[in-house]
Amino acid sequence: MKLEIFQVDAFTSKPFGGNPAAVVPLMEWLPDETMLKIAAENNLSETAFFVKNDDRYDIRWFTPTVEVNLCGHATLASSHVIFNELKLEKDSISFHSYRSGKLGVTKDGDRLVLDFPAYPMEEVEPIAELAAAEIPPLKFWESQQDMLLLLLENQEQVATLQPDMHRLSQLPYDEIIVTAKGDDCDFASRMFAPRIGIPEDPVTGAIHCSLIPYWAEELGKDKLFARQVSKRGGELFCELAGDRVRIGGNATLFLKGEIFVEGVGQSIGA
Repeated sequence: MKLEIFQVDAFTSKPFGGNPAAVVPLMEWLPDETMLKIAAENNLSETAFFVKNDDRYDIRWFTPTVEVNLCGHATLASSHVIFNELKLEKDSISFHSYRSGKLGVTKDGDRLVLDFPAYPMEEVEPIAELAAAEIPPLKFWESQQDMLLLLLENQEQVATLQPDMHRLSQLPYDEIIVTAKGDDCDFASRMFAPRIGIPEDPVTGAIHCSLIPYWAEELGKDKLFARQVSKRGGELFCELAGDRVRIGGNATLFLKGEIFVEGVGQSIGA
């Protein structure tokens, strides 16, 4: 049977920038194995699947190898599809994830704004092999159960870092994030996740659930402009709002089409 599929570049206003995500609207959930195979076939950092459930959309995200707890850019991409391709005539979308709870997206002019939970970071002892690296981190934190965050001296160090992916894949963390105070932004970051099939994620909304509270306190302001300084690059308009964060960005459609999966029903519009 046929399923609609869209590929959207998130956190960018033009194609070939930001972070590409695949989006597959469904009438009902496919078997987990099938969704994982579709994500592996797409070979993007994330593929989002959603099912309309009354006034909300239940959403799940898969890398080429695993299901993940939260994904910002694929949620942004999904909302772009719902607003622009499925023609939802509202200014906001309620999403629900069985792993991360209530999520939201609202329109702000041409920009889409994610409403996500804020997560604390807990400082931990330095990891010896990383502390001995050519660019040793100044601080080490854990957050979101499987995330390691590292503070570097400046944005240039973040941008020019060339990590050993094999070494990172041996660490007991799914995601390793480096961050520093920005030069042309409030803070900069990059994210590496070779253990779950993503050598480097170009732009990652979910890591900002942890970075925004830290940098808001560090810089003494609740509204921040962030850059993820990967090769593709991305811009994130951030705000700390109590125990939530708001992450704004643009999105642009790259392709739409159909995929064919034996034994499943057709997708459906909004």
